[in-house]
Amino acid sequence: MDPRYRIADTSRLITPALVLFREVLEENLDRMIAVAGSVGRLRPHCKTHKMPQVTRLELARGITRHKCATIAEAEMLADAGVKDIFLAYNIVGANIARVVAFTQKYPDVQFLVTADHPTPIAQLGAALHRAGQSVGVLLDLDVGQHRTGVPAGPRAVELYQLLARTPGLTPAGLHVYDGHQHQKSRAEREAAINAEWGRVIELRDTLKNLGLPVPRMVCGGTGSFPVYATKTEAEIELSPGTCVFHDAGYTETFPDLVFPPAVLLLTRVISRPTDDRVTFDLGYKAVASDPPAGRRLTLPDLPDGEQVLQNEEHLVVKTSEAGRFQPGDEILAVPRHVCPTIALHRAVYVVSAGQVTDQWAVVARDRWLTL
Repeated sequence: MDPRYRIADTSRLITPALVLFREVLEENLDRMIAVAGSVGRLRPHCKTHKMPQVTRLELARGITRHKCATIAEAEMLADAGVKDIFLAYNIVGANIARVVAFTQKYPDVQFLVTADHPTPIAQLGAALHRAGQSVGVLLDLDVGQHRTGVPAGPRAVELYQLLARTPGLTPAGLHVYDGHQHQKSRAEREAAINAEWGRVIELRDTLKNLGLPVPRMVCGGTGSFPVYATKTEAEIELSPGTCVFHDAGYTETFPDLVFPPAVLLLTRVISRPTDDRVTFDLGYKAVASDPPAGRRLTLPDLPDGEQVLQNEEHLVVKTSEAGRFQPGDEILAVPRHVCPTIALHRAVYVVSAGQVTDQWAVVARDRWLTL
């Protein structure tokens, strides 16, 4: 294992445990700024870390604009001192009242959300207007993922005009998320992104020619981050998320993103059921199970390890090196998808210079905090 991941004393760590290596995290934050070109171009997504301590490390580096996916995450950011928060999620149902409550609880925060349909636009605007509040709304664009948003074109223009004339709402720009772009080749990924980008710029120009403000275009995620970072449009805000911790999945899919994993899972052997099998206390209650079974993590110190069975509290690995393991032995695993893995843990152990120095609560792992 890389010496950066040394832990001098693990005797008090309850496994399976998430371990955050602080120096690696800070290296990733600095690398994120370097890729962006400046802190002023960044609006990093907090969905990966969900922790005020990480947010404060970003604020200390001058990153003042932040992105989130839940109102709980927005609360976490505001309580950590962020004054410019973009909730990149369409607001419907009970969340409408929660957005109103957020604006009342944090009057000094510039709060932004997304929308892509006239009905919730009208409902959100009416609720905010009745409360004497206002939020900025970014039009959510569909640039090929077909998850949310509308294509850049006439319908997008109509919805943006509706935002401009709805009391309680302010047209605040465009949300351009393309999480479907997973091309391993940087050149192929860039070509796919640019195939949609021309339509986005044409929409921006159309809106401006109509006299409508387009103060920002919040672009991409971690995979498309380095592509958008090369673009020069002044409205661009870059919103990587996963790269602060990184994981095995992003390392495999995006080889041009050179970020080492900053959060690993410490697991202990609990059984040696056969001569070629080792059972660890690392079930799918401790690591994200959205990757397929057998590919939910990597074991750097066990390169021939085959994950043959995983249950809620058990991970069975078949390996020619099984003989060197005894119950109680420890190993580190890299999650394939770190974002939902983080949400499975109440806290992370923080290691600095090989020593366990702290525990950080995963504050925003829940759907609601106070609102």
